[in-house]
Order: sequence, then structure tokens, then C-alpha cells
Amino acid sequence: MRRYWLAFAPLFLALILPPLSASAADTSETTWPREVTLPKGVLVIYQPQPEKLEGDQLSARAAVALEIDDKNEPIFGAIWFNTQLNTDRAERTATFQGINITQVRFPNEDKAKAQQLTTLLEEELPKRQLSIDMDNLIATLEYAEERSTAALKLNTAPPKVLFVNEPAVLISIDGEPYIQEEDGIKRVINTPFSIIQDPTDQRWYLNADADNWYSSNKIAGQWQLAKTVPPHITALAPPIAVTETEAGEEANDNQPTGPAPKVIVVTEPTELISSTGKPEFTPIQGTDLLNVSNTDSDVMMDISKQEYYILLSGRWYASKSLEGPWRYIPGDELSTDFPNIPQDSEVANVRYAVPGTEEAEEAVLDAQMPQTAAVERSKASLTTEYDGDPQFKTIEGTQLSYATNSATPVIAFGGRYYALDEAVWFVADKSQGAWTVATNIPAEIYTIPPESPLYYVTFVRIYSYTPEVVYTGYTQGYTNVYVYQGTIVYGTGYWYPGWYGRYYYPRPSTWGYHVRYNPRWGWSFGLSYSNGPFTFSIGRGGWYRGGWWGPSRYRSYRQGSRTGYRAGYNADRRNSTQQNIYRSQRNQPRTRNTVNQTQQRSQSRAASNRANNVYADRNGNVHRNTNNGWEQKTNQGWSKKTAISQSQTEQSSQKQRATPSQQRPNNTGQHSSNNRTSQSSRQQLNRNHQARQRGNQRSQQRRSGGGGGRR
Repeated sequence: MRRYWLAFAPLFLALILPPLSASAADTSETTWPREVTLPKGVLVIYQPQPEKLEGDQLSARAAVALEIDDKNEPIFGAIWFNTQLNTDRAERTATFQGINITQVRFPNEDKAKAQQLTTLLEEELPKRQLSIDMDNLIATLEYAEERSTAALKLNTAPPKVLFVNEPAVLISIDGEPYIQEEDGIKRVINTPFSIIQDPTDQRWYLNADADNWYSSNKIAGQWQLAKTVPPHITALAPPIAVTETEAGEEANDNQPTGPAPKVIVVTEPTELISSTGKPEFTPIQGTDLLNVSNTDSDVMMDISKQEYYILLSGRWYASKSLEGPWRYIPGDELSTDFPNIPQDSEVANVRYAVPGTEEAEEAVLDAQMPQTAAVERSKASLTTEYDGDPQFKTIEGTQLSYATNSATPVIAFGGRYYALDEAVWFVADKSQGAWTVATNIPAEIYTIPPESPLYYVTFVRIYSYTPEVVYTGYTQGYTNVYVYQGTIVYGTGYWYPGWYGRYYYPRPSTWGYHVRYNPRWGWSFGLSYSNGPFTFSIGRGGWYRGGWWGPSRYRSYRQGSRTGYRAGYNADRRNSTQQNIYRSQRNQPRTRNTVNQTQQRSQSRAASNRANNVYADRNGNVHRNTNNGWEQKTNQGWSKKTAISQSQTEQSSQKQRATPSQQRPNNTGQHSSNNRTSQSSRQQLNRNHQARQRGNQRSQQRRSGGGGGRR
């Protein structure tokens, strides 16, 4: 199939995040196992096995080995520890800020020797710097059902769905056009697009790029490529932000040209599915599903049911006809063919929206992995802007009210005001300040329901504070990404009216911007299917304030030089270093570099000559995985008598997922080691091994730019 890609500028012209190095973090700092030199030997720490993550507090266990100078054989044991995570979603790393060892076990040593070794570890390990690749951490976190119960009140009603058999772009206006005039020029302000009226001929002009405009005599009329545009109109075009070309991609100038795409203007929540001609169906190997291959939307047909399925903003909808009507389908009600979509297929990216798949579980965990920061109380400041005098509206179901005429979320409660600016909470006695960094937030704020446009603020937490800094963090709900029924979705599904005044303050939007997710690169935006060489410039005019996608001023997601999957996902790859709000220009002066502080500790080093194949079970026994199965460390060495059949455990691990046990050994001395590992322990070890391999694979793919499935 011959495809034409629409090139267009980034959705957000004012990139608030500074350009950062595109290189990944030094992988030697996150490679496991780690080695620490001791006065009389070497301590080897194998990759931690996380047990629980609450806020920024991680509980984990790890296998360790002490190589004492006067010992012929290493002494293997297990440690349990708690630590505060310092995460960086841009570099995809997590650093352990302070290690508190809570339990140690050396199962093959007597009580006195075990106590000596325990004391050594408790003295030495907290001095060391340890980091882990975030993809490895996410893959190895225990999956628990309660993690998927968040955001149960999201709206799943379908938007209006338009299906057209030609290249087209969707121009979304947030309700009926709200027009303002300045210096004789009229402009639609409740849209991120530049739609401007020429006062001389009363025609409307839609900016496509620096060289191309569309024109129409009505906003909702037929738009045609304009042959000429008045200079006073072209002067109002927003600047075109240039994105770099992804390695291996053809530059836009080399793309085949085609006719100008059709422009479809809508004023209600709508999604556009555009194909090049009539739908072309391609079988998905190993399933009874067909993929519509000549569209950049996720469109499939279930042959057995003779129904179409579409995936919009992480939600599945089904219909007997491409013309609708569409109905919501919970992920767990999809046919058994969906989880059988091959991981290397053209449509493998949809697996994240199928509950129970590895991609779905890891997406859920990733969505709940906090991005953390230490905010310096003396350096942080905030100035709030209102369109006129502050106006507050009650948040239904709460005792809270919020400012409707500000791009900054300002909440009134208990005689005080709380404002959230780029994931940093502030507090003041008056609605206009003076603002200081908050050290705690009323619990009432975290009762804001999804029906409120300020629901996203409930995903920013204050963990702790000192006289100098406040430790804070956010999960992806702050960026309009929510856990729902075992998967993740974009947006709450509700439509929130914006503020109309001198300025327009939009609210977070779910529909109309071709939101896509890829397990490798995250969320992105597009303009549905179209063809070059045209570019669409989408940005803020003089009246436009705030943000459409997630919290105002935050531009977490990028869409890039081409529409559809390739545009959004490749753009997201290019901008992956800009996924940390705390690195924004506004936040950099007020956040402390905790990584540098951590680096003041003694460095550990990567044990490059050691395999990362040693694990601790929940009882503190140490095992290693070899090509021939599992072995357990005993007094006589590595015992194959306890070896676990790889094929047996792989089959059993697919049938059952265990919940992390809270039981641990009750002392650090001699323990009777059971030579026959229990069935549940075998399953858990095998899952740990598979998760570690999967995490390493994900990490390597991110660094190398690889990844299967249509982007």
C-alpha cells in the first residue's frame, strides 16, 4: 500500500521544556549486578526484586554475595530493604535515596556468622549509590489487582465517530466557535488551530503551514486550499517549530506528494478515522481478526462476530458497521483472539489495551510509577494570573471550589488557597498570593471526582519535607493518563467547558486529537490520516491560554513531523528526554538535583563479568537460573536436586499470578533450608526471571530505538 504522510508542526509551539541531550543515561550506572569493594573483599548485589511501591517508597529484596578474601567460595544471602525512589522519566532511571535494610538472611551460615555479615551489610550498603533502569523496575514490580481499580468513574461513552475513505484532517473547536476581535481581525479562540477572518472579504483562513492556508466562507463550510492569502493574515500565522528527522526516516521533501487533505471542522467531541479508499483487510496471524491496513487508526474486524472494533484513547468500541452506532466494550469482554495478537505483528501496539497481557500490566505499573523531585522552599515562587477578578465555582460532591478564570488550578478550602503549578503545590491565604511551597495538602482535595476538570490534580502528592525542601511527585494521572479496568486510557472521557473572557482557558480533552499509545514510546497526538507535503500548524494565538492536553502549561506529549502512528510515536521518541515536568524551565530553578546528592555516596560499579541470574525467594533462599533450569545455593554448593523445570514453571506461571507475600524470616540466623522449593515459590521465581528478561529487553529497545508493531 502506498502511504502519504501529513507533516505538521508540534501541537505545542511554546515548548516549555528545555532541550536536553538525546543520549540515554549512562547504562553502566543501571547495569546489574553491582559490585562494592569492602576492606576485606567484595560485595555483589544482584538486581532487586521489588515487592511494593507506595508513593516514592519502595520495598524490595535482593540476592547478595560476599566474596571474603580468606574464603574460597562466596557467601550467598538475601536482604530486604526500604528506600526512597528518585525517579527521572526522561532518562528512565530510578535512584535509591537512602537504603534502610530491614531484614537479612544467610541460610547456610550459623547464627553468629550470619549476625557478623548482617552488621557488615547494614554498615556498608547505605553508603552506596544504587540506580536501576526504570523499565527493569516496572517489569519486575509485582502486579496486584488493586492497582487497576483506580479511576472507576471514568466516562466510556463514545464520541462521535466519522469514517471517511479519503485523506482528511479533523479540526476540533471546543463547542460553538467563540470569536474575538482585535485590531479589526476576528479569530476563533476556542481551538488550538489558527482560524482567522479577513475583514476585507469576510473569508475565513485556516493555517496549514508557513506556505499553505485553507479558506472558506463559513467556519463549518467547505474548505479549499487558498491560492492567495492577504499579507495581514499570513503575518498572524504562529511560528513553525522544527523537529529533527528520525534516523532512518525519509525527510518530508522526499515523501510522495498528493492532493490537499480534506478539512473537517467539528464542534463536539469527535474522532476521525480516515482511510485511503475503501477499507483493505489484512489477516492477523493466529487469530480470527482482520486489520484495516489502509488507515492509521486501530480498526479491526472480528470474523466470528462480524463486528468492527476501534481503539480510541485506550478504549474499545464495537459496531456492526463502520458508520456506527458504536458501543463501549470493556477490555475483559474482548474475544480471546485479542490477547493472541502476535507481539511482532503490525498491530501489536494495541496489546496494551487488552487486560492480562504483559503490555497492559506494564503500562498500568508505569502509569503508577511516580516522577519525583525535591523542591527548594526558599527558591520556589508562583504568580497566578486571572482573567479579571478571581471567580470560584464549587466542585460538586466536595467542600472545595476552584478558580474558573485561571489557567493555573487554584482551589479554595478551609479559608486557604492551594495552587498547583507544574506538579508543585503552593499555598496562600489569598487567591492572588503570596504563594509559598505547600508542605501538606488537605485530604479533601483528593476526593475531587473525574467529573471535575481538576481531577488530574489528585495525582500530585507531597511525600515529606524538611526545613529546606519538599519531596513531591506525580503519577501519570496528572498528565491525563488513567488506570482503568486493568489497562490505561487517555482522558476522563468527560467534556469540560472552558473559560471564555478576554482569554480562553481550555480544559483537558479526551477526544479529537487522534491520541495513540505505543508500549515503547508512550502517548502521542496526530491529525488522523492524510498526505504530504502539507503541514498543519497548531498553536496558541494571542487569546489562547492554558493547555488542552493534561494540566495547563504542561506539554507532556508531542506529536511530530508526520501524522498517525509514525508521526506521534517517532516524535515521542525524539522528545523522550522531555517527559519530566520537573525539568521544565519553570521548575529547574526551584528543584534540587537529588541525583547529584546521591552521587556523593560511594559509587558501586557494574559487575560486567557476572551474569544477572541470581534471585532470592521470599524465604531468603538463593537461586540461580541456568540454561538447564534452576539451582539452589546450599552448604554443598549449587544443588541441581532443587532445579526447576523451565517448561513446567513457564506453563504454571501463565496460569497463576501470586500476590507478594508479607511473610519474611523472623531472624537473621540459621534457618532450615527446604531442598524442595514449593510450587508457588517455583512459579514466583520463574515470573521474576521472565520479568527481569522482559525489563532488560524493554530497556535495550528504548536505548536502541527499536520496537515492534505499527507506530
